[in-house]
Amino acid sequence: MKWAAVGLIVALVLATVAVGCIQGEEKKTETITIYTGGTSGVYFPLGSKYAEILNKNGINAKAVTSGASVTNAKAIGEGKAQAAILQNDVAYYAYHGLYMFEGKAITKLRGVAALYPETVQFVVLADSDIQSLEDLKGKKVAIGAPGSGTAVAAEQILKAAGVWDSIEKVNQKFSEAAQSLKLHQIDAAVIVSGAPTPAVNQIAQQTPVRVLPIPDEILNKLKDEGYIFYVRQILPKDTYNGMQEDTPTVAVKAMLAVSADLSEDTVYKMTKILFDNLDELHKVHAKTKYISLDTALDGMSIPLHPGAYKYYKEKGLQIPDDLKPPSG
Repeated sequence: MKWAAVGLIVALVLATVAVGCIQGEEKKTETITIYTGGTSGVYFPLGSKYAEILNKNGINAKAVTSGASVTNAKAIGEGKAQAAILQNDVAYYAYHGLYMFEGKAITKLRGVAALYPETVQFVVLADSDIQSLEDLKGKKVAIGAPGSGTAVAAEQILKAAGVWDSIEKVNQKFSEAAQSLKLHQIDAAVIVSGAPTPAVNQIAQQTPVRVLPIPDEILNKLKDEGYIFYVRQILPKDTYNGMQEDTPTVAVKAMLAVSADLSEDTVYKMTKILFDNLDELHKVHAKTKYISLDTALDGMSIPLHPGAYKYYKEKGLQIPDDLKPPSG
């Protein structure tokens, strides 16, 4: 009986160790799913390269295609994604429960890094008599797909310019809006995308276009109204055929966000890996060359994850109070 009892104890100990090892392996092999965008945009190739780099550095990750910003924020809220690339304005709306997220705030959304600008472009034909946002009064304007971030940006900016209520609004996707502009079915198209945007560039080859300037007074008004996610951008004159001069406009930022459920250690490593491998990420697309530690907090619109916060503190970055991780 004595030896039987000893044997039973040894068996239990071994079983406990085995279970611990299995649980450890399960924890070690947990995969971080990164929601990106469509295969023809920047989000998917960028997210795919980032996932590849994470895997090389000991963090299991996979990038998947998605419906982009709004879908990605919802995926983090639902636990389908642990990380995502999305626009900083959409992240702001999601975190605060505004617009398309009204009554459904995604409070577990946390920031890691602002990546590159997505330009707000009010596009008109080069020979149009429309020279400013104010000139859009009474005109027919494609403002983006219903419920899209583009449609929200169009409303905010045109309200700041005082013409929102006077324009004839048309809901169209980028490709549809570009074709409508070419055929003179609309007077202007609002595009929020990395520039040059393929849909616009395609028509500009035969039908020259311009981008309307957004002056400082409009940007300042947007900031004063709490839209902290807009940043200044100067669009070079060689962006599209038909532009004659560099044009001041504004941009939102593509950003990397994660779930608050991820540990501080994991997100610290993810942030470090991101900035330790910029050379590889910069090769993905012309837009990704803008990813930089110097601009990682420019346009950051939601609180940082504690892991990202720790990394930036170590790097000596000045972090505004409203970006500090929520307590508790």
